[in-house]
Amino acid sequence: MDLEAAKTFQRLLTKQGFVFKLASKVTGAEKTKGKVRLLVEPAAGGASETIEADAVLLAIGRIPYTQGLGLDEAGVKRDTKGRVEIGSHFETNVPGIYAIGDVIRGPMLAHKGEDEGVALAELLAGQAGHVNYDVIPSVVYTSPEIAQVGKTEEELKAEGRDYKAGKFLFLANGRAKANQTTDGFVKILADAKTDRVLGVHILGPQAGELIHEAAVLMEFGGSAEDLARTCHAHPTLAEAVKEAAMAVAGRAIHS
Repeated sequence: MDLEAAKTFQRLLTKQGFVFKLASKVTGAEKTKGKVRLLVEPAAGGASETIEADAVLLAIGRIPYTQGLGLDEAGVKRDTKGRVEIGSHFETNVPGIYAIGDVIRGPMLAHKGEDEGVALAELLAGQAGHVNYDVIPSVVYTSPEIAQVGKTEEELKAEGRDYKAGKFLFLANGRAKANQTTDGFVKILADAKTDRVLGVHILGPQAGELIHEAAVLMEFGGSAEDLARTCHAHPTLAEAVKEAAMAVAGRAIHS
């Protein structure tokens, strides 16, 4: 996730009453009558504390679920993370066996697996099936929502790529103000020379719906100017996306 969006989201959740204990580890859990006690201490060492709660949710990542598929018996190769190894057309090392979705490389997202399934079916039918892995949107279904597609600022910096960023706050969006949902922003990252949109990050109301405008634009190699010059209805939340595109060139109207 884009670091700016993540930090802003953490601040918003803190305002909602969430308490974050970072750089900490759970060293024990005890189930009591209707409750559970957790023993928590700093990861670097130090005094521990006890937290009492109604329930505990444990989330430490995801792994490919391949048990019981007979992969070893069939001789299908897997990588060091347990994912099925595939070629450019989803083929495994065993002729006639293909793999898609959560058991192969890439984000574990239902819509990514669905697109791979369609692409594989097209390939098997002799057509040109393809998945653009640079334009796979992802959404965090919270309140407010977070949605992103493409590169983060951190990824672009690591690649040494020159880019421009345009940001627009929902605080300045008429529809968001009328709905009293003004937390968050839209941020658009575009190539500094070509203006081609490289990544879009939305934190705010209906972000999971708004992100697809950016996904369509990026699928066709569109620029920030293309989006900025597209007429958007008023008052709508989507206007924030247009304004962020305009902000890439430093000409947002309502910021």
